[in-house]
Amino acid sequence: MRRCVLRDNGTVAYYLHANDSTKRDTGAAAKLDGTDGQVMVEIPAHYRKFEVDGTKFRCLLSEHALPGFHLVQLAYRSAYEAAVDRTVSATPKLASVVNTSTAFRGGNNTAGWDGTYRSLLGMPATSISLTNFRKYARNRGNAGKNGAGWNCDVYEVQKTCWWLYAVEYANFNCQLAYNAEPTSEGYKQGGLSQGVTNMSDWDGYNSYNPMVPCGVTNPLGNKTGVVNYTYKKSDGTDGQTLSVPSYRGLENPFGHVWSWTDGCKCNIQSADAGGVSEFFVCTDPAKFQSNDYTDYEKRGELPRNEGYVKIMMIGEYGENMPTAVGASSTTYFADYFYTNVVSNTGQRGVLFGGAAYSGAYAGFSCASASSAASNTGAYVGSRLCFLPA
Repeated sequence: MRRCVLRDNGTVAYYLHANDSTKRDTGAAAKLDGTDGQVMVEIPAHYRKFEVDGTKFRCLLSEHALPGFHLVQLAYRSAYEAAVDRTVSATPKLASVVNTSTAFRGGNNTAGWDGTYRSLLGMPATSISLTNFRKYARNRGNAGKNGAGWNCDVYEVQKTCWWLYAVEYANFNCQLAYNAEPTSEGYKQGGLSQGVTNMSDWDGYNSYNPMVPCGVTNPLGNKTGVVNYTYKKSDGTDGQTLSVPSYRGLENPFGHVWSWTDGCKCNIQSADAGGVSEFFVCTDPAKFQSNDYTDYEKRGELPRNEGYVKIMMIGEYGENMPTAVGASSTTYFADYFYTNVVSNTGQRGVLFGGAAYSGAYAGFSCASASSAASNTGAYVGSRLCFLPA
């Protein structure tokens, strides 16, 4: 996995330096403001297989085609949480950039905060529905898979990143303390830290808008690690110091703001309408939509109550959505699943990652199935993805 700058036609303008994303891999200065393209993480194609052996699930990864393995296609996922380029107001474009101009103002786009301690310049965008995130991503053009390669965060790509982490770190608790040192055998240990999940008085600070600007982890380059970030309070003094994680170039892969994720949806039935909660997936981005379940395949059934995830759906393709809850923040899958079958029945999208208020509930596979595709929130954003084929 490595950061690059990707043009709207889906070609790589250049790769970024392995140890410093402000530079190209040649050492020359990089442009991360969108001039040359979007700052993305290239996730190489590979092969994957899931096995069930009693109560054990196995995830097998390979660089080569092996019997029973399925291909995980080459994909690009934004290095940063997504911003929106409003340079042309009629056609806003989803972006992955480090840009503090007013055209890229983040959060809920409050201009009155410019120049203050809670300025949203340089922040990721929020207060946008899944339907509009999809639209803004497609405004980048029709390059890529089936003419619909540009997307907001995509479930299949999010799932791939989660499994790569789980296999590399050999645990499901990504909020374990970060440890840069390998074990005596040379394996990774620890996790990615609690991340940006312990913000105090977020509402009072800026009404749940983003408070960590895009690009904080640029000094890490492609490496996994944590960068401390201290925000300023209204009186100009230092506020809380937050731990901003990056997993192989993916800044804030969980926490900070929730990520609207396309290509999956839930049918949350009332007791009278069937009494089950179904999970659906679509792998063709040209068929992503927010109306019904046409061209979506049912992959399993979700718990009817919320809680820490105890059993994952997994199945043939490794679904990182739960089938049972009842664990804790440090056992089984260690992340929380939100749902509401009383007041939130009907078609629901999926938010991943948790937010700065989530604490131990957050994580790589923390998910919420309580929001319609039209829902927005100051603490709900997304990422930018590109699917070449």
